Order: sequence, then C-alpha cells, then structure tokens
Amino acid sequence: MKVEQIYTNCLAQGSYYIESNGDAVVIDPLREVGTYITMAADRGAKIKYVFETHFHADFVSGHLTLAQQTGAEIVFGPTAKPNFNCLVAEDNQEFKIGDVTIKLLHTPGHTMESSSYLLIDENGKEVSLFSGDTLFLGDVGRPDLAQKSDLTQEDLAGMLFDSLRTRIMTLPDEVIVYPGHGAGSACGKNMSKETIGSIGYEKVNNYALRPDMTKQEFIQEVTEGILPPPAYFPENVTLNKLGYNPKNDNIVKANISLSVEEFKKKSIQSGVIILDVRSAADFVKGFIPNSIFIGIDGGFAPWVGTIIKQVATPILLVCDKNRLEEVATRLSRVGFDNVLGHLNGGIQVWEQDDLATISSISAKYFDEIYQADNVIDIIDVRKEAEYKSRHIISAVLNPLGDLENKKLNSTSENFVHCAGGYRSVIACSLLKREGIHNVTNIEGGFAAIKKTQLPLSVELCPSTL
Repeated sequence: MKVEQIYTNCLAQGSYYIESNGDAVVIDPLREVGTYITMAADRGAKIKYVFETHFHADFVSGHLTLAQQTGAEIVFGPTAKPNFNCLVAEDNQEFKIGDVTIKLLHTPGHTMESSSYLLIDENGKEVSLFSGDTLFLGDVGRPDLAQKSDLTQEDLAGMLFDSLRTRIMTLPDEVIVYPGHGAGSACGKNMSKETIGSIGYEKVNNYALRPDMTKQEFIQEVTEGILPPPAYFPENVTLNKLGYNPKNDNIVKANISLSVEEFKKKSIQSGVIILDVRSAADFVKGFIPNSIFIGIDGGFAPWVGTIIKQVATPILLVCDKNRLEEVATRLSRVGFDNVLGHLNGGIQVWEQDDLATISSISAKYFDEIYQADNVIDIIDVRKEAEYKSRHIISAVLNPLGDLENKKLNSTSENFVHCAGGYRSVIACSLLKREGIHNVTNIEGGFAAIKKTQLPLSVELCPSTL
C-alpha cells in the first residue's frame, strides 16, 4: 500500500494518491493532473476513482480532467448534485482498492455534501482519514461557504459539531489525519503549519474538539472571527459543481507574445487587467501605469482571486518569459483562464519615461521619519488577527483583502506596511491604480519594523485574541 500527500504551498492544499495492488485513487486533485497520471504509470497502476471531499471553493479541482484522461469514476458524498456524470455515494459506502478498502463517511457542516474518506488496510484496521475541509490540524472547516436560504452558518456549524463527534472523534487515536488544507488557507482560521497529524493529537490540541465543549459553545467559537470569504470562492464552487473545460489551454495563451503596440491596444479593452508578477523590489522601481502587482513568489493564486475577483477577467501578463508556464498554471488553479498574452521582452521594452514608480523606504528610515514627526499616517494591511497580535501604536488597520480608500489621509503621505513587504506592494499598486499616489511602501514590513524603535502594542499570544 502506498499513500502519498501532494502538498501545494501556494494554495496550502493537500491532494492524495493512494495505491494498492495495481489499483489507485486520487483524493481532491489539483487541476494539473500530470503528477497523478505519472505516479500511476511509473508503478503500473490504474487510477480507478477520483474522490472529492466536497465542492471546493478555493481552487478548481482536477476531477473532470483526471476522469477524462484515465477513465476513473468521480465520487462525491451524499446530497451532492453535480452537473456531470459521477457516483454520488451513500454514507458508509465502501470501495475496494486492491487489498485495501476506502469507506466514505458523510461529515456535513463545512458544506452539506462534505465527506471524509477512511482508509482500512487488508487486515481490517482503520489506518488513516482523509478529512477534506471537515477537520484540519488545529482547526475545523468554516461553516459559512455553503449557506442556502433555509440554512444559516450557525445551522451548518451545528451539523459540523455532530459530524466531528459522531464520525471522527470516535475513530482510534492512532488513525493518521490527512487534511485538505494547512496554515495559510482561507478555509479555516487557526490551522497548523503541519500537514499530517493524528486523531489522538487533535482530540487533545484542537480547540474545536474539546470533550467538554457544548454544541452552543462550538457554534460560537467556530463562527466567531470568520473573515469574509474571498470574492472568487463562489465562482470556483460553480466551476467544480457545473463543470469546466478539461482541456486547459492557459499555458498556450500565456505564451502569446505581444509587442508594446499590441499590448497597449489590448490593455484599453473593457475590463482588461495588467498583472505584473515580478518581484516587489523590481515592481516598485518601474511598472506600466494602472497595472496590479501580485508577485509569483508569494501567495499568488489566492491573492489573484481575492484582488481580481471575477475569473473571466481578461489578463495581460508582465512576466519573465521563463516563468510564464508557472504563472499560467497557478492562474488556472483558481479558474483564471482568460489570459490574453504577455509583453514580449518584459518591462525593459516599455518606454522608460512612461513607467510609474512607488516610493519605497526601509523600516529604519521610516523610524527616523517617525521620530522626527510622530503625527504621521500609518496603514497596516495585514489581517485583523495579525494586527491584534502586535502593531505600531498609531497604525490604522486596513486589511488588503478589503482595502478601503476612506481610511487613507487624502492630503498627507500614507506609509503602508504588511508582515514582510509582499502585501503592502500589492496594496500600493491598487491604490495607485485608483489615482491615490500619496503612498509609501515600508520594505520588509512588520518583521523589519520590530527591529526599530517604533512604539508597538503589547504582544498577545494567539489564545488571547
């Protein structure tokens, strides 16, 4: 028996390849399915099933592509109503995979169709649980992504409480937990950086699995402090539920080379976004006016979905040519397939006098400015939990995911920072695009700020937030 986790850091997402005696299954595959097909071919195995834990919101699954290319059957849990051929399985239904068995456990709460998959070895021993977005390490799935008119997030949280206590916490402590996501995903709020755990450890350490916890306490704690989901989530759910074109040609489209003149003509078409994916350090020195920075070397795909929002948005790329395939792949993971091409020759071919810049200073220099005049405007674009943990005393919280122009001073300079310098440059690019030019980026973000003499709030540990 072989179990392999394929973890994608950009999405903080885990997919799984399971194989026994020539049969293989894939759980929650990414849209680019070559990895799974190669793994099976190298071992002389046939992919028999594609198991989906639920209709994903944060990425476009590869279930349709994998089924088309391998003949595997797609399996969803009870109540799922996809718009394509698949097996909607029953609770406790078992699937024979070589010498082992995979048992579907219906665990509604995150969504109504949410299911976990229990792996049972050839001796009948329960070995591991592929828990999707029902149970994470250190957290549980958010219950606000699948609401209907007759169901509130509190209703779903109550279902999640029952699922965890009747279907998951009853499993042996030694059962390995393979979650759908880890730290950094927007599908939970308190996930561990670890990607493999155990039932026993979670019973002791996961706040949502406390044995003395009442259902009402669970509902309150799980729903408290949930940030609004990124705008692209509903669109990804629709693609996963209704279907998408399994033949993804995003890489081909991204490789279309456009001259400066061609690029300019396309950029003025309705709704077109110029997306610059270079490093933050390079972007601030010079970029095409009105372009948006979202660097490929960061949480690229989720921020594209959060900032650009609509997956059908036409996108022009400013990108190093040797990274075009990577950019196109990561865009397609969240459903952004409408790429129009890239600027041939990169930023170097653009008229240098026509480039915009962003003022960017070191944390040390910012400290000197502050000490000279501490009545200045500081904009913190981190998440609320990061801000509450510790922040510059006079800083205004203005999270990147919900940037509000009204929180900026319209006349004096606004000094913008995040945790490490990635999100602050995104924020500055968005503000410049809106015609707000009195912004300065603080390089290195809060990590660098902590090394200065700037006045900071008392540091709080996560349990006090």
